[in-house]
Amino acid sequence: MKCVILAAGYATRLRPLTDDVPKHLLPVGERPMLDWVLDAVREVGDVDEVHLVTNSRFAPAFEQWAEANGVAVHDDGTSSNDDRLGAVGDLRLAIEEGGLESDELVVLAGDNLFEFSLPGFVEWWRSKRQPASAVPLHDVGDLALAKQYGIADTDADDRIVRFVEKPSKPSSTLASTLIYLVPPEHVRLVETYLDEGMSPDNAGSFLGWLAEREPVYGYRFEGTWYDIGDRTQLLEADNRLRRRAGLPARESYSLD
Repeated sequence: MKCVILAAGYATRLRPLTDDVPKHLLPVGERPMLDWVLDAVREVGDVDEVHLVTNSRFAPAFEQWAEANGVAVHDDGTSSNDDRLGAVGDLRLAIEEGGLESDELVVLAGDNLFEFSLPGFVEWWRSKRQPASAVPLHDVGDLALAKQYGIADTDADDRIVRFVEKPSKPSSTLASTLIYLVPPEHVRLVETYLDEGMSPDNAGSFLGWLAEREPVYGYRFEGTWYDIGDRTQLLEADNRLRRRAGLPARESYSLD
């Protein structure tokens, strides 16, 4: 099994924090955010390679981080939001450059911080009839909040039967995370999806497209999940991990 970490965004909502530091390397609990993500990945014994996709602007910072962590970095050649490849475009780049077409993949966004067991998720996924993909689902518990996420409906066997990205009228409160387990048969469909002219920007669009054609299962989990997009979420995650490390909470976030 290989891992692909998507980290090519420019995090414009977090500026000026991200003017010189990529969001995924901002300190959370006094460690780079990516350290926590990599810790979770390393718990999965099957993972023997980790690939990270970023942009030209931040590639040097990620390469410095990756050198000490045994991670392969892929530069997608973009320099701004205007020419970005998008999450699915970056995933295709990692698959092509890493030669991952025949591998099982765990795909994660580098700004997803979560507390459920990734090995437990993999074990649950393997219990399903293969080939199938899977995504963790977090019950956000509020229909108004659900409008901000990709929302899934599942059947009695946890198979996703409907998936809508940021629905105006959510049919459930089960929000998808950008943490995917993908078998080789579905890895090769990334190319098909893009060749059909589908949006390269949002991984949720690929998930919905895939669920209409192939088995995709939703893994419901309890516990905390942060999809870091703004300062409020960043501060909450920072303080939670600071408390876990025995450090005092902070009233505002800073790089110090």
